[in-house]
Amino acid sequence: MAANAVPFKKYGARFLVRNGACEVHGDALQGRRHVVIEFESYAIAKACHDSPGYRAAAKIRDEASTSDFVIEGHED
Repeated sequence: MAANAVPFKKYGARFLVRNGACEVHGDALQGRRHVVIEFESYAIAKACHDSPGYRAAAKIRDEASTSDFVIEGHED
């Protein structure tokens, strides 16, 4: 969604998966589009999520979809 572009760029989002082929096993993650986004840190991901720009975009997106947001990863 174009409205996400500004906050994602501002917070350095990096798309790892964007609508690739997908097989759903079980009831979780039902849907046709899946996106995995990486941020430099959990704190930056949270700041992006809580930013006015992202919240405005999420309001538009939420009318047509569902989403889950932050999973803390690990450092290599």
